[in-house]
Amino acid sequence: MSTSTATPSAVTTWNIDPAHSAAEFKVRHMMIAHVRGAIRGLKGRLILDEANPANSKVTASAAIDTLNTGEPQRDAHLKSADFFEAEKYPEITFESTAVKPSGGGEFEVKGNLTIRGVTRPVTFAVEGLSAPSKDPWGNLRIGVAAAAKINRKDFGLTWNAALESGGVLVGDEVALTIDAQFIQAT
Repeated sequence: MSTSTATPSAVTTWNIDPAHSAAEFKVRHMMIAHVRGAIRGLKGRLILDEANPANSKVTASAAIDTLNTGEPQRDAHLKSADFFEAEKYPEITFESTAVKPSGGGEFEVKGNLTIRGVTRPVTFAVEGLSAPSKDPWGNLRIGVAAAAKINRKDFGLTWNAALESGGVLVGDEVALTIDAQFIQAT
């Protein structure tokens, strides 16, 4: 996906570093402003085929109990049965089905996103992987940024409340961004 110190035909495996990775979201609240939040503790793996990026694969998961919007009552509501139902569905998962270069070092990564037990196809726009860099402990690392938009109702997240002034409390479109650092597996 990018020029690296690995041989061009090399297929390498990279693990997400949960301490340096996060999935973030934003959704319109009361039709006037966005509420933002993050889910930490990402786990996953990238199988990178630099010679043929279409053969690359990525899997990732995030624990709902790490969800944080900066407001504990809202976080508890989001983790409840009204939204994520975290007790029954503790993770969000993604598994790629296709990787396609889209030019300028960017990629289109299609895959299956599962939220609350519902799986739907999603396409992430991915900024090309950074060049590998060695950390102070001798590990090779790469980074990636990805973005997608989903409709929360497609995943069974249908709770809402009508506003007296018209409209609804929670928008349907959710913007997702992922910033992930990977460590090369040894």
